[in-house]
Amino acid sequence: MNDSLNTFDWNHMRAFLATAEGGSLSAAARALGQTQPTLGRQVAALEAQLGIMLFERVGRSLALTQSGRDLLEHVRSMGEAANRISLAASGQSQSIEGRVRITASDIMSAYVLPPVLRHLRQLAPLLDIDIVAANDIRDLMRREADIAIRHVRPDQPDLIARLVREQTAHFYAARSYLDARGHPRGLSDLAGHDFVSFGNTDQMLDHFLPLGMPLTAANFRIGSQSGIVAWELVRQGFGIAPMSDDLAQNWPELECILPDLDPIVFPIWLTTHREIHTSRRIRLVFDLLAEFLSGKRV
Repeated sequence: MNDSLNTFDWNHMRAFLATAEGGSLSAAARALGQTQPTLGRQVAALEAQLGIMLFERVGRSLALTQSGRDLLEHVRSMGEAANRISLAASGQSQSIEGRVRITASDIMSAYVLPPVLRHLRQLAPLLDIDIVAANDIRDLMRREADIAIRHVRPDQPDLIARLVREQTAHFYAARSYLDARGHPRGLSDLAGHDFVSFGNTDQMLDHFLPLGMPLTAANFRIGSQSGIVAWELVRQGFGIAPMSDDLAQNWPELECILPDLDPIVFPIWLTTHREIHTSRRIRLVFDLLAEFLSGKRV
């Protein structure tokens, strides 16, 4: 890339961003309320200005090139910053109102989201925020929520999904449990330990067995469909369970089991409707969540 970014046309950048998120010029045109040829000219102008190819055609869709992927995160950050500056300068954030429903797991809803929700309440006090704490996947297409935080990418073409972060997890247990049952020194030791189930034991075994963990259903004698309840059982010394490393650090009574094992890596996807391009309230909440969940300060 070259120094032409110093004199970029924001309309070209916005066209690129909408096309990248929509996957096609027609989707971007609908989102921005412009014609497809206009969007095509703006994207082509940006490619010419930068001297790189941003998209390649795959069937009826457009796929980002490596140069396009490299540019995308920078343009997203610029768009989020521009939106916040515009809202702050006009005082509009204080006047944004309406309901925004956010769905996330019960653990994330209770333990992760409160700090960014507090900031959101200060920024837009007229917003009505509804947290749908559910461990199943709610359907955004049926408007069961406006924004979803998920660990899998949705496959509906009419949704916008952004991978905001990849997190790591290890296995944890309360020191009270380890004092009573002993500290596992290797994978083979786990066969004699209790594990707490987060709802579906068979699914947990499907994840654990490929890791070389010698477990059976007999290791899971207690658990709950509620992630909060299951995690409280771990804290109370009922057994071992996996948890995000970032989150587990909040409880000093817990200890990481076999910390030298390769971490479990899981994605965090932020998903919403294409209405993000026309709804100020959804855009504001989505951008704040993206910045917060990516590890940046808000």
